[in-house]
Amino acid sequence: MKRADTSDLAGSTALGALAAFVLLALTVRGRGGSPLYGDADLLAWSVGHRPHPVVVAARAVTFTGTGAVPYLLAALAGLLAGRTPRRRALCMAAAVACLAVGQALRYGVMNTVARPRPAARDWVTQASGWSFPSGHTTTAAITAGLLALTILARAPRARTALLVTVLTWGILVGLTRVYLGVHWFTDVLGGWLFAVCWLSLCVYVAARFAPRALTGTADPVSSSTS
Repeated sequence: MKRADTSDLAGSTALGALAAFVLLALTVRGRGGSPLYGDADLLAWSVGHRPHPVVVAARAVTFTGTGAVPYLLAALAGLLAGRTPRRRALCMAAAVACLAVGQALRYGVMNTVARPRPAARDWVTQASGWSFPSGHTTTAAITAGLLALTILARAPRARTALLVTVLTWGILVGLTRVYLGVHWFTDVLGGWLFAVCWLSLCVYVAARFAPRALTGTADPVSSSTS
């Protein structure tokens, strides 16, 4: 895909996701943080369907959506995206920065909306802070997006299987937050929308202002000295 096409697609996606996210955030805020349509039903279903092995598996999946794991995966995405040692270092720094800044922005939005979590009696894992948008969901979705972009660019043969694996992981982390009782589904939906918006914006900026890092074309300096 040409740089202009990449930029246009990423920009349009970012604007669409932003509009949907703002609408959802305003709705949550306007309702005083109370559950929206479907939230209570999905939580009630989760509470009523919790065999121990599934809860253990859900806790394991949700654990990968926070802490060091997403940063290691983001760094891996950057490492695999670069074609030279210099570009690998730049891509790793960019991927980690994308995740870190996205998390910081999400934290600011969370404190602004200040939505209470579901009742603690329904929790089967630990949680802290406000509820919207879900932090684990946002972090995993951004990380999965970074990995997916790398797969699209660098793994033509195993692309489909790898994409399905990565995106399934990103989705499951969000769903476990509802299943374990610490988030409403609209918190998870908000996390997905936020992640799509932020990641698309990062791709837009890269396509517009860092075309050589994105396309792997040679630097003028290195070309002239080789």
